[in-house]
Amino acid sequence: MAAFRFAKLLSPIEKKVSYHCLTEKGVRAKKMGDRMLLDVRPEALTRLASEAFADVAFFLRTTQLKDLAAILTDNQASDNDRFVAESLLKNAIISSEGLLPLCQDTGTATIVGWRGMGVLTDGNDEEALSRGVFETYTKRNLRYSQMAPLTLFDEVNTECNLPAQIELYADKGADYRFLFIAKGGGSSNKTSLFQETKALLNEAFLEKFIREKIKVLGVAACPPYHIAIVVGGTSPEMNLKTVKYATAGMLDNLPTKGNRLGIAFRDKVWEARALKMAQESGLGAQFGGRNLAFDVRVIRLPRHAGSCPVSIAVSCNADRNILGKITADGVFLEELDKAPARFLPKSGLSFSRQPIAIDLTKPMSEILVSLKGKPVGTLVSLNGPLIVARDIAHARLKTLLDKTGTLPNYFKDHPIYYAGPAKTPEGYASGSFGPTTAQRMDGYLSDFMKQGASRVTLAKGNRNPVVAEVCKNFGGFYLGTIGGAASLMAKEHIVSSEVIDFKELGMEAVRKIVVRNLPAFILGDDGGKTLY
Repeated sequence: MAAFRFAKLLSPIEKKVSYHCLTEKGVRAKKMGDRMLLDVRPEALTRLASEAFADVAFFLRTTQLKDLAAILTDNQASDNDRFVAESLLKNAIISSEGLLPLCQDTGTATIVGWRGMGVLTDGNDEEALSRGVFETYTKRNLRYSQMAPLTLFDEVNTECNLPAQIELYADKGADYRFLFIAKGGGSSNKTSLFQETKALLNEAFLEKFIREKIKVLGVAACPPYHIAIVVGGTSPEMNLKTVKYATAGMLDNLPTKGNRLGIAFRDKVWEARALKMAQESGLGAQFGGRNLAFDVRVIRLPRHAGSCPVSIAVSCNADRNILGKITADGVFLEELDKAPARFLPKSGLSFSRQPIAIDLTKPMSEILVSLKGKPVGTLVSLNGPLIVARDIAHARLKTLLDKTGTLPNYFKDHPIYYAGPAKTPEGYASGSFGPTTAQRMDGYLSDFMKQGASRVTLAKGNRNPVVAEVCKNFGGFYLGTIGGAASLMAKEHIVSSEVIDFKELGMEAVRKIVVRNLPAFILGDDGGKTLY
């Protein structure tokens, strides 16, 4: 019989980052017998959560900015890769002013905490942390994205972005460590779990599997990505928790080899192979090229002999995660980069293609003519009115169509932009206002185009194959703009914005906006051709 030996399967390891002290209030070390304990008051937890979600909405890590800047000087990057990277750096500069968040989807608030056994609280930690989330989302120019179910089918926006996802774990020591993540719907939707078997644990099979799954990831979740792949797991739930930690870089310091006790480890050889697959996919940083991903993490876990869960997930180009901690010295938050302008070349960049101007003030028939005959991948500049509508608005319009056989004229007269903005700062025409994932509206397109509506759509990411056929049948076009550049769009490209229908839907209301020199690419044409 084997002797008992214990090895912790998985323990997220704190990355080496710089912290700044938020406050020394609400924290007090005290001695109880021969033990030093840490008394943490609710206000300290609230302050930490509030500041964490404020910072992560507006600032990036220095490493992320360096990765974006590196694309600008990568001689293997495509022109479109560099165009996206420059736009994202400009976006970071605007966002760092603290008014317009990096992305309009300011995410689901996720908090993971590791509470040392020497930490004393009043026991209402989740409530105190939730209050911090509430304060930031209600006071800053962020977006409320959380829907509360009233019945199985009916739901309402909570109008404060609660509830947050909070997971607290016991740990050793007398400090309290945190990971805060603001996860948007686009990148979260790309998390996939596959229930595989021992047959996948073969070099040729795994190579084929990863290559196919990277291709399926597409560009809808706003690359360049941090990709994570987790193979194995004592349960599917364990696998998915691990892949989330990995996308946040929390497992970077795992060992690089396994042992007979079943510890988790990173496989850096397969990380390099998977990164090469991402580069070879041709998807690039959204519009073709080699920079689909900054990096890939491949984690191997132990598994049940009859099961082999495998997951893949991404962190988008905003990479919104931040570390915090509470110690005897105070409440500390990771220091993000407040000066991104130094990463953008002062001379600017020159691109081989100049955009073709598209006048959206013209009738739809003339807009279609102006797009006709231009190759997919063509860069255009949009000027004039767009109708903004996304998931819930599309569902309501489909119900209207089913009942009455018609759609509002605004859906026929103008291109449709799939988006939902963050709150508008005082003095601005709009809050952060980037595109949402086009695929979620694919099911409506045929019915709408039959009515002469949605002839030109604007969003982000690749679409289902049926969309190409619909565009071919009805003479439609799909245009894509940069995902993850929402503050740039609000400050430089949106002239005006007004709600014209379904006001009660909040950020999902139908809007009419006017844009100026908004860059977009023709991703699908009226002949059924697509860029991807």
